Parts: sequence; structure tokens; C-alpha cells
Amino acid sequence: MSATVIAARKPLTMPRMSGVKLVFSWIGLALLAFPLAGYAGWGVGGHVDGVMPALIGGAITGAGIGFVQWMFLRRDLDVGPVWILGTGLALAAGLGIGSAVVDYEVSTGQLAIMGAISGAPVGIVQGLLLRNRFSLWSVWMVAMPALFALGWVVSASIGVDVDNQFTVFGASGTIVFGLLTGLIMMAGERLQVAKA
Repeated sequence: MSATVIAARKPLTMPRMSGVKLVFSWIGLALLAFPLAGYAGWGVGGHVDGVMPALIGGAITGAGIGFVQWMFLRRDLDVGPVWILGTGLALAAGLGIGSAVVDYEVSTGQLAIMGAISGAPVGIVQGLLLRNRFSLWSVWMVAMPALFALGWVVSASIGVDVDNQFTVFGASGTIVFGLLTGLIMMAGERLQVAKA
């Protein structure tokens, strides 16, 4: 007679972590995801000084950020791995368009514009993926352009060497981004997904 082990997924009825723990966990994940994925995208794609570096760097950076976010969201909101692909494609498109619109300039104002344009497709894709899972999916969608812009403004304001034309803002901007998106995560509620 053989013993069979069945791996059971945690049901969505399992309580979410406390609000404070959720926010600080999300900030920690952001601090892991954004700098590491940003350096990977920048290292492979190069300085964001043209369309191809923006597309390549944006795709790698977005996929890296998406992967780390998915590791958290798959348990909390039952988000599938399409989150990784969607975030990668969205950031590639957003960074490709946003950096071209500002002519690859790195003044604080230009970075804010680029950030808003970069964050728009990310917000749309991620919001749609959260639509049936998270009560504040539309807030998430609308907030991303402003939060990406804010991340760039904060990073540029504290003296990050933005002349290197990175794919995403630095750790200081990530802390602000992580805090504000963590607060959205805390304020929202899970929605039960009907399974056929």
C-alpha cells in the first residue's frame, strides 16, 4: 500500500496578513524587485537612450518585478503567472514610448513624464489581472502612472545618478512606491473567483 500526498493550495478564505505586515512585506518585496530587476534590465539592455534598449531593458525589468510581485500575489490573491509576462510586456511598451516621448532626457520633469507613461500600461495590465480578485483593482490601475512618476521624482530628488538612464527608479523611489501600493493592497479586499 502506498501513501499519496496531495498538495493543497491555501484557500482564499484563509485570512490575509495584518494590514501593517502586508504593507511592510510589500515594501520589502518592492525593495527586492525594483533594484535587482532594474539592474538586470539595464545591464542587458543598456542605457535607455534608444527604442531597443528601452524595449529590452523594460521587458527584463518588468518581468523581474512581475516575478517578485507574483510570488506574493499568487498566495494572497491567487494571481497566475501571466502576471509576470503581462508586467514585462507592459513595462517594455511603456518605457519604449515614455522614453521616446521625452527624447531620452533625464531631467526630473522628463523622468516624471516618462514614469507616468511607463506606469500606464503596467497599471492597465495589472489592474485587469486583478479585476476579479481584488476590490481596488481600478484604483491600482489608475494609481500606477502617478506612482511610477513619483518614484522617478523621489529618486532624482535625492541625487540618484539618473544620467545613467536606468530602466526604473532607485531604492528611494521604490520605498515610496512600495508604501503607497502597499496601502492600496491593505485597503482592498479579496474577491472570490468562481471556478468552473
